[in-house]
Amino acid sequence: METANHVGSAAQPISAPCSGTLGGHLARRLVEIGVRDVFSVPGDFNLALLDHLIAEPELNLIGCCNELNAGYAADGYARARGVGACVVTFTVGGLSVLNAIAGAYSENLPVICIVGGPNSNDYGTNRILHHTIGLPDFTQELRCFQSVTCTQAVVNNLDDAHELIDTAISTALKESKPAYISISCNLSGIRHPTFARDPVPFSLAPKVSNPMGLEAAVEATADFLNKAVKPVIVGGPKLRVAKAQRAFMELADAAGYPIAIMPSGKGLVPEHHPHFIGTYWGAVSTSFVGEIVESADAYIFVGPIFNDYSSVGYSLLIKKEKAIIVQPNRVTVGSGPSIGWVFMADFLRALAKKLKRNSTALENYRRIYVPPGMPLKCEKSEPLRVNVLFKHIQDVLSGDTAVIAETGDSWFNCQKLRLPENCGYEFQMQYGSIGWSVGATLGYAQAATDKRVIACIGDGSFQVTAQDISTMIRCGQKTIIFLINNGGYTIEVEIHDGPYNVIKNWNYTGLVDAIHNGEGKCWTAKVRTEEELIDAIATASGPHKDCLCFIEVIVHKDDTSKELLEWGSRVSAANSRPPNPQ
Repeated sequence: METANHVGSAAQPISAPCSGTLGGHLARRLVEIGVRDVFSVPGDFNLALLDHLIAEPELNLIGCCNELNAGYAADGYARARGVGACVVTFTVGGLSVLNAIAGAYSENLPVICIVGGPNSNDYGTNRILHHTIGLPDFTQELRCFQSVTCTQAVVNNLDDAHELIDTAISTALKESKPAYISISCNLSGIRHPTFARDPVPFSLAPKVSNPMGLEAAVEATADFLNKAVKPVIVGGPKLRVAKAQRAFMELADAAGYPIAIMPSGKGLVPEHHPHFIGTYWGAVSTSFVGEIVESADAYIFVGPIFNDYSSVGYSLLIKKEKAIIVQPNRVTVGSGPSIGWVFMADFLRALAKKLKRNSTALENYRRIYVPPGMPLKCEKSEPLRVNVLFKHIQDVLSGDTAVIAETGDSWFNCQKLRLPENCGYEFQMQYGSIGWSVGATLGYAQAATDKRVIACIGDGSFQVTAQDISTMIRCGQKTIIFLINNGGYTIEVEIHDGPYNVIKNWNYTGLVDAIHNGEGKCWTAKVRTEEELIDAIATASGPHKDCLCFIEVIVHKDDTSKELLEWGSRVSAANSRPPNPQ
């Protein structure tokens, strides 16, 4: 059990900012980089530090139900705001938040993970502390975080605390990866000369391409693409970390090529653009996109991640000799040169000036394109089908909404949604941690107050992290959550079925009503038919538009997208490959 054990001058809660202290300095630094909400779980090693964060008038401390969700919330917040932060306690909290920080690392999100650490006097002794595994070695947590953060700072001495904190935060921003900062529990309230003045503003040197490398990469790429008959352009997830979304569209506008996205790049490219054709995901691409991309004689992939999921079990029909691969700091031209220290935005803008306009592939797409069929109309009182559900979710979307798609069949159903201009979209494809969306929805909605979040969550994933619905209610959020209840881990069923994929059914609306408990604004509905769904959406969009709306949608356990069926069989085949002969 975690109980208060405040130390020294920070023993009493602070009612005003305490200048000249480590805690005050950290709080100001968080505000300076754009953090306004910090997600936390209290524990005796971080309580004094939390007092200082609360005392900062521009910071809002949000207590979460567990550390995993606090980390997921910081992840979602960073997606909307550009940076996020969470605070947990030593080891017992740190190892609990570790999974969320690993996910943020995989998605190139700068999340500042702050841990309240042991008393500075305990370092270098042979003492055994609570919340540890019972060894007099305080480095276990640090060693775990070294693999999933770009920098680590253990602050147990005031003389270098200022430098350690500033270096860790600036490195996280520069690398666009999480940072780990451990602060001894007895230091946050002590004054020190290095904290006496206002923090010097961060100055991150811009990344500038090597001019000769940039010129060589642009010339080689322009020569390659200008010789092609029907080139295409495909945007990937690293557009965000490279801050190259505008440059990407400059290139697309100049080139005239059709624009596709990789599945994990959805939301990074405007889908209302006249050249946008949809998602390239091999065999499970949106209509006619796979055919156009794979039949092209040249394709430029901007910021791609090719893994077993995005390649549909390594089944993409992409040839290296036809591909230009543009990564945040490197360009590879077919089977030829690979040129480093060339930054994506610089490269795309320079390339846009060198390309001949070529709309052949776009014209081919328009010739063969047939709009996807509308789902069959549900008969009165017929059980609701998933494709009908997503037809109605599509109608809810606008520039004032954002979609959060949980790992599972929501990946595939949400991928087919056509995003209106300025509609946000987030999911976690590389790490694929089920349960991510509950915390991420909390964090994203807290950061993007101008948007109403539409979260699509499966019942299996929801059971992992359901508790922080309570934090959404406490924060007065107005998210609409569609809880898709199909009785199990459907994505796992389509990869490899077994009794372990069946879960205990909950009364999900009853659970949320119990969490609500009459405090705050929350409305729930359980729907089984299209008529009930239409009524629920109308109510969530009208009388209850300013509160959290939780709509449990009952569907058949075998009602999945055709894309999941195809994808699951291919990923299963990739997973079950026999060992190579020795």
